[in-house]
Amino acid sequence: MQSFIPERLANITLSNELVRMIRRLGEYKGKQDLFKKQAPEVLENMRRVALIQSTESSNRLEHITAEPQRLKELMADKTKPQNRSEAEIAGYRDVLNTIHNSAENIPFNENTVLQFHRDMLKYTGIQGGHWKTMQNQIVEIFPDGIRQVRFEPVKPAQVSEYISTLHKRYKEEIQRQIIDPLILMPLCVLDFLCIHPFSDGNGRVSRLLTLLMLYHHGYEVGRYISIEHVIEKTKESYYDILKTCSTNWHDGQHQVIPWIEYYCSVLLAAYDEFERRADILVSGRGSKTEMVKNAIDAHMGNFTVSDIQEVCPTVSIDMIRHILKQMKEDGQIENISRGRYARWRKLGDNGS
Repeated sequence: MQSFIPERLANITLSNELVRMIRRLGEYKGKQDLFKKQAPEVLENMRRVALIQSTESSNRLEHITAEPQRLKELMADKTKPQNRSEAEIAGYRDVLNTIHNSAENIPFNENTVLQFHRDMLKYTGIQGGHWKTMQNQIVEIFPDGIRQVRFEPVKPAQVSEYISTLHKRYKEEIQRQIIDPLILMPLCVLDFLCIHPFSDGNGRVSRLLTLLMLYHHGYEVGRYISIEHVIEKTKESYYDILKTCSTNWHDGQHQVIPWIEYYCSVLLAAYDEFERRADILVSGRGSKTEMVKNAIDAHMGNFTVSDIQEVCPTVSIDMIRHILKQMKEDGQIENISRGRYARWRKLGDNGS
Protein backbone atom coordinates (compact mmCIF):
# COMPACT_ATOMS: atom_id res chain seq x y z
CA MET A 1 0.00 0.00 0.00
CA GLN A 2 2.98 2.32 0.51
CA SER A 3 3.40 2.64 -3.26
CA PHE A 4 -0.21 3.88 -3.56
CA ILE A 5 0.06 6.82 -1.20
CA PRO A 6 -1.48 9.64 -3.36
CA GLU A 7 1.50 11.96 -2.95
CA ARG A 8 3.82 9.08 -3.85
CA LEU A 9 1.92 8.31 -7.05
CA ALA A 10 1.74 11.96 -8.03
CA ASN A 11 5.53 12.28 -7.87
CA ILE A 12 6.39 9.29 -10.07
CA THR A 13 8.48 10.48 -13.01
CA LEU A 14 8.76 8.01 -15.86
CA SER A 15 12.13 7.53 -17.51
CA ASN A 16 12.37 7.72 -21.29
CA GLU A 17 13.15 4.00 -21.36
CA LEU A 18 10.04 3.20 -19.37
CA VAL A 19 7.86 5.32 -21.66
CA ARG A 20 9.31 3.45 -24.63
CA MET A 21 8.61 0.07 -23.04
CA ILE A 22 5.01 0.97 -22.19
CA ARG A 23 4.44 2.14 -25.76
CA ARG A 24 5.84 -1.12 -27.17
CA LEU A 25 3.69 -3.20 -24.83
CA GLY A 26 0.65 -1.28 -26.00
CA GLU A 27 1.54 -2.14 -29.59
CA TYR A 28 1.94 -5.81 -28.72
CA LYS A 29 -1.42 -5.81 -26.96
CA GLY A 30 -3.01 -4.45 -30.13
CA LYS A 31 -1.45 -7.20 -32.25
CA GLN A 32 -2.09 -10.21 -30.03
CA ASP A 33 -5.57 -10.87 -31.45
CA LEU A 34 -4.00 -11.24 -34.90
CA PHE A 35 -1.54 -13.77 -33.51
CA LYS A 36 -4.31 -15.72 -31.77
CA LYS A 37 -6.17 -16.23 -35.05
CA GLN A 38 -3.23 -17.96 -36.67
CA ALA A 39 -2.65 -21.74 -36.61
CA PRO A 40 -4.61 -22.62 -33.45
CA GLU A 41 -2.96 -26.05 -33.20
CA VAL A 42 0.46 -24.40 -32.84
CA LEU A 43 -0.86 -21.96 -30.26
CA GLU A 44 -2.23 -24.92 -28.33
CA ASN A 45 1.25 -26.42 -28.35
CA MET A 46 2.64 -23.13 -27.00
CA ARG A 47 -0.05 -23.04 -24.31
CA ARG A 48 0.84 -26.52 -23.07
CA VAL A 49 4.53 -25.71 -22.97
CA ALA A 50 3.93 -22.40 -21.15
CA LEU A 51 1.86 -24.16 -18.48
CA ILE A 52 4.68 -26.61 -17.79
CA GLN A 53 7.38 -23.94 -17.77
CA SER A 54 5.34 -21.62 -15.53
CA THR A 55 4.72 -24.31 -12.93
CA GLU A 56 8.30 -25.55 -12.99
CA SER A 57 9.98 -22.12 -12.96
CA SER A 58 7.80 -20.47 -10.30
CA ASN A 59 8.36 -23.38 -7.91
CA ARG A 60 12.05 -23.72 -8.75
CA LEU A 61 12.55 -20.07 -7.80
CA GLU A 62 11.55 -21.19 -4.30
CA HIS A 63 13.82 -24.28 -4.52
CA ILE A 64 10.83 -26.61 -5.02
CA THR A 65 11.65 -29.24 -7.62
CA ALA A 66 10.66 -32.71 -8.84
CA GLU A 67 12.27 -35.33 -11.03
CA PRO A 68 11.57 -34.70 -14.76
CA GLN A 69 9.39 -37.77 -15.22
CA ARG A 70 7.43 -37.04 -12.04
CA LEU A 71 6.94 -33.44 -13.13
CA LYS A 72 5.65 -34.59 -16.49
CA GLU A 73 3.15 -36.94 -14.83
CA LEU A 74 2.05 -34.28 -12.35
CA MET A 75 1.46 -31.73 -15.10
CA ALA A 76 -0.63 -34.29 -17.00
CA ASP A 77 -2.55 -34.96 -13.76
CA LYS A 78 -1.78 -38.67 -14.16
CA THR A 79 -0.39 -39.21 -10.67
CA LYS A 80 -0.83 -38.04 -7.09
CA PRO A 81 1.87 -36.05 -5.28
CA GLN A 82 4.22 -38.23 -3.26
CA ASN A 83 6.00 -35.57 -1.18
CA ARG A 84 5.78 -31.92 -0.13
CA SER A 85 7.49 -30.55 -3.25
CA GLU A 86 5.25 -32.51 -5.59
CA ALA A 87 2.21 -31.39 -3.59
CA GLU A 88 3.16 -27.73 -3.99
CA ILE A 89 3.82 -28.20 -7.72
CA ALA A 90 0.40 -29.84 -8.19
CA GLY A 91 -1.30 -27.03 -6.28
CA TYR A 92 0.38 -24.35 -8.37
CA ARG A 93 -0.64 -26.23 -11.53
CA ASP A 94 -4.29 -26.19 -10.46
CA VAL A 95 -4.39 -22.47 -9.65
CA LEU A 96 -2.60 -21.66 -12.89
CA ASN A 97 -5.19 -23.64 -14.84
CA THR A 98 -7.99 -21.83 -13.02
CA ILE A 99 -6.58 -18.44 -13.98
CA HIS A 100 -6.05 -19.40 -17.62
CA ASN A 101 -9.58 -20.80 -17.88
CA SER A 102 -11.57 -18.27 -15.86
CA ALA A 103 -9.58 -15.07 -15.34
CA GLU A 104 -12.43 -12.81 -16.46
CA ASN A 105 -14.64 -14.26 -13.72
CA ILE A 106 -12.08 -14.02 -10.91
CA PRO A 107 -12.18 -10.72 -8.98
CA PHE A 108 -8.94 -9.17 -7.83
CA ASN A 109 -9.56 -8.85 -4.10
CA GLU A 110 -8.47 -10.17 -0.69
CA ASN A 111 -10.66 -13.27 -0.91
CA THR A 112 -9.04 -14.26 -4.20
CA VAL A 113 -5.57 -13.90 -2.67
CA LEU A 114 -6.59 -16.18 0.20
CA GLN A 115 -8.21 -18.68 -2.17
CA PHE A 116 -5.11 -18.86 -4.39
CA HIS A 117 -2.97 -19.55 -1.31
CA ARG A 118 -5.41 -22.17 -0.01
CA ASP A 119 -5.66 -23.99 -3.35
CA MET A 120 -1.91 -23.83 -3.92
CA LEU A 121 -1.34 -25.74 -0.66
CA LYS A 122 -4.35 -28.05 -0.80
CA TYR A 123 -2.29 -31.21 -1.48
CA THR A 124 0.31 -30.51 1.21
CA GLY A 125 -1.81 -31.22 4.28
CA ILE A 126 -1.14 -27.64 5.39
CA GLN A 127 -4.20 -25.44 5.74
CA GLY A 128 -3.57 -22.44 3.51
CA GLY A 129 -5.76 -19.43 2.93
CA HIS A 130 -4.92 -17.63 6.19
CA TRP A 131 -2.75 -14.60 6.85
CA LYS A 132 0.45 -15.26 8.79
CA THR A 133 0.27 -15.45 12.57
CA MET A 134 4.01 -15.17 13.23
CA GLN A 135 6.45 -12.54 12.03
CA ASN A 136 8.60 -13.54 9.06
CA GLN A 137 11.76 -12.00 7.65
CA ILE A 138 13.44 -11.80 4.28
CA VAL A 139 16.90 -13.21 4.97
CA GLU A 140 19.95 -13.07 2.70
CA ILE A 141 22.47 -15.89 3.06
CA PHE A 142 26.03 -15.08 1.97
CA PRO A 143 28.54 -17.59 0.52
CA ASP A 144 30.32 -17.84 3.90
CA GLY A 145 27.04 -18.87 5.56
CA ILE A 146 26.38 -15.58 7.33
CA ARG A 147 22.67 -14.70 7.41
CA GLN A 148 21.50 -11.10 7.27
CA VAL A 149 17.96 -9.76 7.53
CA ARG A 150 17.34 -8.02 4.23
CA PHE A 151 13.80 -6.83 4.92
CA GLU A 152 11.33 -6.89 7.79
CA PRO A 153 7.80 -7.33 6.38
CA VAL A 154 4.57 -6.07 7.88
CA LYS A 155 3.67 -7.46 11.31
CA PRO A 156 0.99 -10.19 11.42
CA ALA A 157 -1.53 -7.98 13.22
CA GLN A 158 -1.30 -5.42 10.40
CA VAL A 159 -1.57 -7.76 7.41
CA SER A 160 -5.35 -7.73 6.98
CA GLU A 161 -5.51 -3.93 7.12
CA TYR A 162 -2.56 -3.47 4.74
CA ILE A 163 -3.87 -5.97 2.18
CA SER A 164 -7.36 -4.45 2.32
CA THR A 165 -5.96 -0.94 1.84
CA LEU A 166 -3.73 -2.10 -1.02
CA HIS A 167 -6.66 -3.59 -2.95
CA LYS A 168 -8.84 -0.57 -2.23
CA ARG A 169 -6.24 1.91 -3.50
CA TYR A 170 -5.32 -0.23 -6.51
CA LYS A 171 -9.00 -0.48 -7.51
CA GLU A 172 -9.48 3.28 -7.07
CA GLU A 173 -6.50 4.09 -9.28
CA ILE A 174 -7.62 1.64 -11.96
CA GLN A 175 -11.08 3.21 -11.99
CA ARG A 176 -9.64 6.74 -12.23
CA GLN A 177 -7.87 5.72 -15.48
CA ILE A 178 -5.17 8.35 -15.05
CA ILE A 179 -2.16 6.11 -14.46
CA ASP A 180 -1.42 3.30 -16.90
CA PRO A 181 -2.13 -0.21 -15.52
CA LEU A 182 1.41 -1.16 -16.58
CA ILE A 183 2.58 1.11 -13.75
CA LEU A 184 -0.11 0.19 -11.23
CA MET A 185 0.24 -3.59 -11.62
CA PRO A 186 3.95 -3.80 -10.68
CA LEU A 187 3.37 -1.38 -7.80
CA CYS A 188 0.68 -3.71 -6.49
CA VAL A 189 3.02 -6.71 -6.75
CA LEU A 190 5.81 -4.80 -5.00
CA ASP A 191 3.54 -3.84 -2.09
CA PHE A 192 2.24 -7.40 -1.83
CA LEU A 193 5.79 -8.76 -1.56
CA CYS A 194 6.71 -6.15 1.06
CA ILE A 195 3.61 -6.93 3.11
CA HIS A 196 4.54 -10.65 2.81
CA PRO A 197 1.15 -11.74 4.15
CA PHE A 198 1.73 -15.50 4.35
CA SER A 199 4.12 -17.65 6.32
CA ASP A 200 5.05 -19.43 3.07
CA GLY A 201 4.27 -19.11 -0.63
CA ASN A 202 4.35 -15.31 -1.01
CA GLY A 203 6.53 -15.32 -4.14
CA ARG A 204 4.41 -17.92 -5.92
CA VAL A 205 1.15 -16.19 -5.02
CA SER A 206 2.58 -12.88 -6.28
CA ARG A 207 3.30 -14.47 -9.67
CA LEU A 208 -0.21 -15.94 -9.85
CA LEU A 209 -1.67 -12.53 -9.04
CA THR A 210 0.54 -10.97 -11.71
CA LEU A 211 -0.95 -13.30 -14.32
CA LEU A 212 -4.49 -12.54 -13.13
CA MET A 213 -3.96 -8.76 -13.33
CA LEU A 214 -2.44 -9.04 -16.79
CA TYR A 215 -5.49 -10.96 -18.01
CA HIS A 216 -7.80 -8.33 -16.48
CA HIS A 217 -6.06 -5.62 -18.50
CA GLY A 218 -5.95 -7.50 -21.78
CA TYR A 219 -2.31 -8.67 -21.74
CA GLU A 220 -2.66 -12.37 -22.61
CA VAL A 221 0.93 -13.28 -23.41
CA GLY A 222 1.13 -15.41 -20.25
CA ARG A 223 -1.18 -17.96 -21.86
CA TYR A 224 1.44 -18.79 -24.51
CA ILE A 225 4.78 -17.72 -23.05
CA SER A 226 5.74 -18.45 -19.44
CA ILE A 227 6.29 -15.18 -17.58
CA GLU A 228 7.61 -17.16 -14.61
CA HIS A 229 10.23 -18.71 -16.90
CA VAL A 230 11.40 -15.25 -17.98
CA ILE A 231 11.64 -14.20 -14.32
CA GLU A 232 13.66 -17.33 -13.50
CA LYS A 233 16.11 -16.58 -16.30
CA THR A 234 16.60 -13.08 -14.86
CA LYS A 235 16.34 -14.02 -11.19
CA GLU A 236 19.53 -12.20 -10.17
CA SER A 237 18.05 -8.93 -11.43
CA TYR A 238 14.69 -9.82 -9.87
CA TYR A 239 16.14 -10.23 -6.38
CA ASP A 240 18.56 -7.29 -6.65
CA ILE A 241 15.88 -4.87 -7.82
CA LEU A 242 13.39 -6.14 -5.23
CA LYS A 243 16.02 -5.52 -2.54
CA THR A 244 16.64 -2.00 -3.85
CA CYS A 245 12.96 -1.09 -4.12
CA SER A 246 11.94 -2.50 -0.74
CA THR A 247 14.47 -0.30 1.08
CA ASN A 248 12.59 2.44 2.99
CA TRP A 249 9.26 0.95 1.89
CA HIS A 250 7.75 1.25 5.38
CA ASP A 251 8.36 5.01 5.27
CA GLY A 252 6.98 5.40 1.75
CA GLN A 253 10.40 6.67 0.61
CA HIS A 254 11.31 3.67 -1.52
CA GLN A 255 12.28 3.65 -5.21
CA VAL A 256 9.70 2.29 -7.64
CA ILE A 257 10.98 3.03 -11.16
CA PRO A 258 13.58 0.19 -11.23
CA TRP A 259 10.86 -2.31 -10.25
CA ILE A 260 8.39 -1.02 -12.85
CA GLU A 261 11.11 -1.13 -15.51
CA TYR A 262 12.00 -4.71 -14.58
CA TYR A 263 8.33 -5.76 -14.67
CA CYS A 264 7.83 -4.22 -18.12
CA SER A 265 11.09 -5.72 -19.39
CA VAL A 266 9.84 -9.19 -18.41
CA LEU A 267 6.60 -8.62 -20.31
CA LEU A 268 8.50 -7.33 -23.33
CA ALA A 269 10.76 -10.38 -23.35
CA ALA A 270 7.66 -12.62 -23.29
CA TYR A 271 5.97 -10.67 -26.10
CA ASP A 272 9.18 -10.62 -28.15
CA GLU A 273 9.30 -14.41 -27.95
CA PHE A 274 5.60 -14.66 -28.75
CA GLU A 275 6.02 -12.44 -31.80
CA ARG A 276 9.05 -14.42 -32.96
CA ARG A 277 7.02 -17.60 -32.91
CA ALA A 278 3.85 -15.95 -34.21
CA ASP A 279 5.73 -14.53 -37.19
CA ILE A 280 6.56 -18.08 -38.19
CA LEU A 281 2.89 -18.98 -37.86
CA VAL A 282 1.70 -15.99 -39.88
CA SER A 283 4.18 -16.68 -42.67
CA GLY A 284 3.16 -20.33 -42.70
CA ARG A 285 6.78 -21.39 -42.99
CA GLY A 286 8.27 -23.84 -40.55
CA SER A 287 5.36 -23.82 -38.09
CA LYS A 288 5.57 -27.56 -37.42
CA THR A 289 9.33 -27.33 -36.95
CA GLU A 290 8.71 -24.53 -34.48
CA MET A 291 6.20 -26.70 -32.63
CA VAL A 292 8.70 -29.51 -32.24
CA LYS A 293 11.57 -27.24 -31.18
CA ASN A 294 9.28 -25.50 -28.71
CA ALA A 295 8.28 -28.86 -27.20
CA ILE A 296 11.92 -29.96 -26.93
CA ASP A 297 12.93 -26.67 -25.36
CA ALA A 298 10.33 -27.11 -22.62
CA HIS A 299 10.88 -30.81 -22.03
CA MET A 300 12.26 -31.81 -18.64
CA GLY A 301 15.11 -34.32 -18.83
CA ASN A 302 15.56 -36.98 -21.50
CA PHE A 303 12.84 -37.51 -24.10
CA THR A 304 11.70 -39.86 -26.84
CA VAL A 305 10.00 -39.33 -30.17
CA SER A 306 6.76 -40.44 -28.52
CA ASP A 307 7.13 -37.76 -25.83
CA ILE A 308 7.37 -35.07 -28.50
CA GLN A 309 4.53 -36.50 -30.58
CA GLU A 310 2.31 -36.45 -27.50
CA VAL A 311 2.76 -32.65 -27.30
CA CYS A 312 2.71 -32.18 -31.09
CA PRO A 313 -0.08 -34.52 -32.30
CA THR A 314 -0.35 -32.83 -35.71
CA VAL A 315 3.29 -33.53 -36.59
CA SER A 316 4.15 -36.91 -38.10
CA ILE A 317 6.75 -39.20 -36.54
CA ASP A 318 8.86 -39.01 -39.68
CA MET A 319 8.95 -35.23 -39.50
CA ILE A 320 9.83 -35.28 -35.80
CA ARG A 321 12.72 -37.64 -36.55
CA HIS A 322 13.87 -35.38 -39.37
CA ILE A 323 13.87 -32.35 -37.06
CA LEU A 324 15.75 -34.28 -34.36
CA LYS A 325 18.39 -35.26 -36.90
CA GLN A 326 18.71 -31.64 -37.98
CA MET A 327 19.01 -30.41 -34.39
CA LYS A 328 21.62 -33.09 -33.68
CA GLU A 329 23.70 -31.91 -36.65
CA ASP A 330 23.40 -28.35 -35.34
CA GLY A 331 24.73 -29.42 -31.94
CA GLN A 332 21.49 -28.66 -30.06
CA ILE A 333 20.65 -32.19 -28.92
CA GLU A 334 22.31 -35.60 -28.71
CA ASN A 335 21.18 -39.19 -28.98
CA ILE A 336 21.89 -41.11 -25.73
CA SER A 337 20.33 -44.47 -26.68
CA ARG A 338 19.28 -46.17 -29.88
CA GLY A 339 16.58 -48.54 -31.01
CA ARG A 340 12.80 -48.40 -31.02
CA TYR A 341 12.65 -46.32 -27.84
CA ALA A 342 15.69 -44.16 -28.50
CA ARG A 343 16.18 -41.35 -25.99
CA TRP A 344 17.50 -37.86 -26.57
CA ARG A 345 18.57 -34.93 -24.46
CA LYS A 346 19.24 -31.25 -24.96
CA LEU A 347 22.93 -30.38 -24.85
CA GLY A 348 23.49 -28.62 -21.56
CA ASP A 349 21.22 -30.96 -19.58
CA ASN A 350 22.83 -32.95 -16.76
CA GLY A 351 25.93 -30.80 -16.87
CA SER A 352 26.83 -31.47 -20.52
